[in-house]
Amino acid sequence: MPVILPVKGVSPQIPDDCFVAPNATIVGDVIMGSECSVWFNAVVRGDVNSIQMGNKVNIQDGACIHCTYEKTRVVIGDNVSIGHNAIVHGCTVQDNVLIGMGAIVMDNVQIGANSIIAAGAVVLEGTIVPPGSIFAGVPAKKVKDISPELLKGEVERIANNYVMYSSWFK
Repeated sequence: MPVILPVKGVSPQIPDDCFVAPNATIVGDVIMGSECSVWFNAVVRGDVNSIQMGNKVNIQDGACIHCTYEKTRVVIGDNVSIGHNAIVHGCTVQDNVLIGMGAIVMDNVQIGANSIIAAGAVVLEGTIVPPGSIFAGVPAKKVKDISPELLKGEVERIANNYVMYSSWFK
């Protein structure tokens, strides 16, 4: 059974059409949209501030979503994929974003819609990622604009696939 716990009297809000893996952890002030999924060994900690997710968000295996006490919360838009072992901390992620495997997104980052954060990238505190951008490296910098083919072929495809994958476990 997943660990789903209230913190200071506030329980996570998880719609029935979401998938939460048996060893995932979701605690505190977490609001999930429809068709979301939280995968194996992922942690979504809304204990020190709030975490709000749109629809069709997938938090892949080993990823960690957290905030900073009394300073930053996490807001995630629709159709967002957060890759295996990524860390998303105290930031805003707009719609149609792919955060690659092992990426780190720090406090007060703003990731614009239709963007990709490459695998292993480290997006430093306060970075603004313009809509339609691909950021990569350590520290992460813009490497190019996203093409319509990449947006449809990767960002949208992955978000939709994770809705399908989660159906296999229900």
